[in-house]
Amino acid sequence: MTTTTTPAPGLTPTPTGALSLSRTTATAARVLRQLRHDPRTIAMMILIPCVMLLLLRYVFDGSPRTFDSIGASLLGIFPLITMFLVTSIATLRERTSGTLERLLAMPLGKGDLIAGYALAFGILAIIQSALATGLAVWFLGLDVIGSPWLLLLVALLDALLGTALGLFVSAFAASEFQAVQFMPAVIFPQLLLCGLFTPRDNMHPVLETISDVLPMSYAVDGMNEVLRHTDMTATFVRDALIVAGCALLVLGLGAATLRRRTA
Repeated sequence: MTTTTTPAPGLTPTPTGALSLSRTTATAARVLRQLRHDPRTIAMMILIPCVMLLLLRYVFDGSPRTFDSIGASLLGIFPLITMFLVTSIATLRERTSGTLERLLAMPLGKGDLIAGYALAFGILAIIQSALATGLAVWFLGLDVIGSPWLLLLVALLDALLGTALGLFVSAFAASEFQAVQFMPAVIFPQLLLCGLFTPRDNMHPVLETISDVLPMSYAVDGMNEVLRHTDMTATFVRDALIVAGCALLVLGLGAATLRRRTA
């Protein structure tokens, strides 16, 4: 049986494509207020990447060059993973509780809703990425030839990409357990093929071709550009734009999955 939520009297749903700054910021503020009452989720988003980097540094305590070679890559990978998990679960809760359906029955467009979620989690992503980058560069001694601000930029884009992927896959899960199950399908292949474990040009040609269309590959490549070059390179700009473009594309797909009907 299918039911349709009727808008409150006098309220007409905003067209899907219309964006409003006031409605977007109101949505972001609501999400942040909810997260404020969930300190465990905030701790997971902000602290776990720092803890993982700290652990990794002392795993390679006798070989600091190994940490230098993979630390920057993981600086982008860890935020992507944590933001993916938290966003997918948080959004799924609102889908299953009927909150999203009630919101869409109000004058709130799909674009406003997705942009509001992205803004809220993006603010947390900025804090997360800044803390992780500062810890790696100024406390753990990550040797970076280029600007640490470029590392921060890629880490932030990765976190936003994780947010976008989490918003998107939550549409296809019926429970929090199923949302977590998407991680092996969405994150693990990118992790294995991004060039973290071996250069991508050393892989089998088929796997190298697949890696060329995965956004995490360009995040790792961008981090490596900062490690090797003092100035911003054209390759770095290309890699950053690809990651940002993928995040925007997935956010658009996430908006397309929002429904005004609940089965």
